[in-house]
Amino acid sequence: MNFVSEARVRPEHAARYAMQVGKHWAHNLKVDEVGAARIITFPKDARGADWPGPAIVTLTPEDDILLCRIEASADEQRDGLKSSVQRHVDRFAFREGNLLYEWSDK
Repeated sequence: MNFVSEARVRPEHAARYAMQVGKHWAHNLKVDEVGAARIITFPKDARGADWPGPAIVTLTPEDDILLCRIEASADEQRDGLKSSVQRHVDRFAFREGNLLYEWSDK
């Protein structure tokens, strides 16, 4: 997977949000737990798509941040997942107002 992006978000309850987003996506996607991190696999054909390969979203709480990492098989797949990750984290962190996501493509 050559299309990678990361954002470091500063919510008050990073571990809680990683867990909640992981549980939410576990209804339809494969979600692995590694400590407090959640690793979510989006199949290449998720929601009717036809990407070259799957994508992996990793949500890792670290001290006072939530590290959001996307590894995708195409740049459009990566960019679409950026907004999806933001919407889902924001859904659970709604009490905190607007969180700042500064994505860094690698």
